[in-house]
Amino acid sequence: MPNKPTAFFAALLLLPALAACDKTPQTVTLQGETMGTTYTVKYLPPSSGKTPAAAKLQQQIDEALEEVNRQMSTYREDSEISRFNQAAAGETPLAVSADFAEVTAEAIRLNRITQGALDITVGPLVNLWGFGPGKEVVKEPSAEAIEAAARVSGIDKIALSQNGTQAMLAKTENGVYLDLSSIAKGFGVDKVAATLEQAEIDNYLVEIGGELHGKGHNAQNEAWRVGIEQPNIVQGGAAQIVVPLNNRSLATSGDYRIFHTDAHGKRLSHIINPQTRRPISHNLASISVVADNAMTADGLSTGLFVLGEQAALKLAEAENLAVFLIIRDQDGYRTAMSSAFRKLVTEHKP
Repeated sequence: MPNKPTAFFAALLLLPALAACDKTPQTVTLQGETMGTTYTVKYLPPSSGKTPAAAKLQQQIDEALEEVNRQMSTYREDSEISRFNQAAAGETPLAVSADFAEVTAEAIRLNRITQGALDITVGPLVNLWGFGPGKEVVKEPSAEAIEAAARVSGIDKIALSQNGTQAMLAKTENGVYLDLSSIAKGFGVDKVAATLEQAEIDNYLVEIGGELHGKGHNAQNEAWRVGIEQPNIVQGGAAQIVVPLNNRSLATSGDYRIFHTDAHGKRLSHIINPQTRRPISHNLASISVVADNAMTADGLSTGLFVLGEQAALKLAEAENLAVFLIIRDQDGYRTAMSSAFRKLVTEHKP
């Protein structure tokens, strides 16, 4: 499920304290591939000894992630989301899985919080600009094509409901096309975390393509810590700011990893602004969000990135969101953070 970038203009680095865990026999590390990227899981086996063997646990993790792909990947023609996207309005509502309904409901909620900036119905525009499963666009779409795609976009074009215990999803017009890539990777992190919890593991760090969730402590009995690196620091340089993750998630959105260059050499971001119907174009290089779960952090990071620096900070203050921004200016880069983020990192300084 190739989706939004891991956004490493604000490169997320596991700090040396975490790297040291590799030398500690207690720490188990599992790695694999999913959603067009990689994942890493680090955990401390509980003293109860009830945790399955690492190979068995990794199989369970892979199965959980495969299920997310079967549900939410637009790159699979037989996925749950693809079946919905291919259906005519008159063929809906369709029964959807509990996971699919949960992610869709959260996306609808975050659409309201971000004033429409996070919109999972922009799939037609994403595809039109060449960032979906189809071919890369080499020239700017016509105004007519953009208008046609916009007519079938908008969160009001879908309706989530319940028929008893069964979740149902409807579209109001033909051509409505969902794209959950702005939130599904975070949900994948949460599903892996749930798999670890079911195995009675209480101390772990999960990372999928830069989206993270940590709980408990590492082998040094310290909270899992992640560094957000300044963009112009060379690989291996010191992290700019340290974020503790104890039962928290961190997600980052940026515009440098996935982009196209048009026929005139203009760089086009993969993130579409639902209001302008075009790739975003502002001076925000990346935005990192800390939240209770990775799905919410993932969706918020995309929506706030669309809004840009000033609007994102204003919303973060109003909603008490922990947000860290890296902004381009004529001298290079500068940073900004919300009050909630400043409190988070201040309270947990080593």
